[in-house]
Amino acid sequence: RGAPYAAGEGATMKKAFSLWAAASCLAAVPAAASWLADVEAGAVFSGYNDVRVPNEGGTEISLSRDLETDPRFFYRFRIWYRAGDRHAVSLFAAPLRLDASGTVGKAVVFDNVEFPADVPLAATYRFDSYRATYRYNLVRRERVTFGIGFTAKVRDAGITLRGRDLKAETTNTGFVPLVNFGLRWRFGDAWAFLLDGDALAASQGRAEDVFVGVDYRISKIVSLKAGYRMLEGGADVPQVYNFTMLHFLALGPVFEF
Repeated sequence: RGAPYAAGEGATMKKAFSLWAAASCLAAVPAAASWLADVEAGAVFSGYNDVRVPNEGGTEISLSRDLETDPRFFYRFRIWYRAGDRHAVSLFAAPLRLDASGTVGKAVVFDNVEFPADVPLAATYRFDSYRATYRYNLVRRERVTFGIGFTAKVRDAGITLRGRDLKAETTNTGFVPLVNFGLRWRFGDAWAFLLDGDALAASQGRAEDVFVGVDYRISKIVSLKAGYRMLEGGADVPQVYNFTMLHFLALGPVFEF
């Protein structure tokens, strides 16, 4: 079920923590354990962000074409626990806010509130993501590591629209299962190519969060990574229609200990 925004999942947050508990048990292997902390920050730009609430009866508007969304600073944090060469688990947090403003030359019905045409509108798009991941390294060689696993994601999302004395807001917190993957190719003594992400598609929606970039090792415990991240997806369900594409320019340190 989709992201960046989806609604109506029957699963609850409890399922995500159950999956994390199972992954933690797998990480209890004592051999060659290590930790890795990954801090990422930079600028996020809106590609498209089309929304209609409710799906039947709402007015479809674009927060990036009908309104203008300014670039925004973002940050996200992940900590990995690696047990031996094969097993790894992680916890992840990524709050996100985007603000849009402008006027629309037609009346807009959003969450059963009607905003008149040509009224200055302000929108806030919120998408906070929390994930627990288990990954198994299928390939573990001197220069190449490739792993695949699963992610239990809790998505806390909301869209708010304001204009004149009117305000409408739709929110949703839900559980989303994703497939996790990661590739690291060390092509030099200090340089490595990185491809990492979570993704899944279903009839109601889809979600992809993929990073591609490079990593430069500064010291034994500190590396610096830089690259491009793409976050795309959405949902087409009775409560909401929303599909979004976001682009990230990312930079940050990685600490290994």
